[in-house]
Amino acid sequence: MKRIGIIGAGRFGMSLAESLANAGTEVLLIDRNRPAMQNASEFATALQGDATQPHFLEEAGFGECDLVVVAIGSNIEASMMATANCKEIGVPNVVAKATSELHGKILRRIGADTVVYPDRDSAHRLARAIANHDVIDFLEISDGYSIAEIDVPDGFRGKTLAEADFRNTTGLTVLCIRRADADPAKPRKVVIPQAKDVLQSDDKLIVFGETKKLDAIS
Repeated sequence: MKRIGIIGAGRFGMSLAESLANAGTEVLLIDRNRPAMQNASEFATALQGDATQPHFLEEAGFGECDLVVVAIGSNIEASMMATANCKEIGVPNVVAKATSELHGKILRRIGADTVVYPDRDSAHRLARAIANHDVIDFLEISDGYSIAEIDVPDGFRGKTLAEADFRNTTGLTVLCIRRADADPAKPRKVVIPQAKDVLQSDDKLIVFGETKKLDAIS
């Protein structure tokens, strides 16, 4: 099970934490607001504390999280300090909420791996992407239809697209394949799929289809 840390229990942070908890993810939530932490304790490990102090984050277990979301919005200084602290204690993947383009640029400069500009609805979409270990990235195109980057499902590895009959089997269309280069230092190559292409175990598939079918395959 993934362990996700969330810093900040405002509307976005609380919504994200609850969505992740409902998806079966272990959630570690921190905020200075005691009443908010009391409410969140029903679905998360909720701690009252100061995320601008790196020793507190480390003692609270944030260094052991697979991913941490810095969901602080209004206090830009606290947002930046929390992001920097997460990288300092070794968090492998930090997603930081930004309130402006400038805020986002600063967060990237100090170590944020991903910057989001969310509203309440996008918190639920981000929760789906984080909670589902097969879905690497997720983009809702219209109501009920999405594009996602997924790992190759076990039953399709080593087969050509034709042999796997991917579209008929899953209901999803493979738009392209992101394939690792022989040189690990180089970025993945983009392969426009053909029926004869063999699906390799470490490929990433960019697929399009109904969101419910993406959920099913994941």
